[in-house]
Amino acid sequence: MRSETILPAGSWDASAEIDRVVVDFDRRYRRRIVLRTEQGREVLLDLPQAARLREGDGLAVDTGVVRVCARPEKLLEIHAHDDGEIVRIAWHLGNRHLPVQLLGDRIRIRDDHVIREMVEGLGGHVDEVEAPFDPEAGAYPGGHHHHHHDDDE
Repeated sequence: MRSETILPAGSWDASAEIDRVVVDFDRRYRRRIVLRTEQGREVLLDLPQAARLREGDGLAVDTGVVRVCARPEKLLEIHAHDDGEIVRIAWHLGNRHLPVQLLGDRIRIRDDHVIREMVEGLGGHVDEVEAPFDPEAGAYPGGHHHHHHDDDE
């Protein structure tokens, strides 16, 4: 199967779903990659430029749509006593250019013991969770600041 089109989450008919791919955060920003579906088939994502795959997006193929699912990962979920503390923590995370997922009164980041210690030193509380990671896209065109050095991008 080959897909040259990403259908944004919520924009496609779920009855067209023929299969799913479960992909971690690092492999969801690509131009060209072969992904294995839950049913063991391969789908080649072949785009003119790199794009970010998000939870619920669809990959249009000749026979229907392959749903993109974010693979659960080890994450740290950060919360604080008040809004001022969480904003200050968010600023420090952003200052380090870390991908963050904002969840209202909580922030998720990838598991990192050094950052955990920093957050706790700033008065934050940290829980270990395993969940899909879908961080903010970023303010710049393309919305991604992660550099890949492998052959399947």
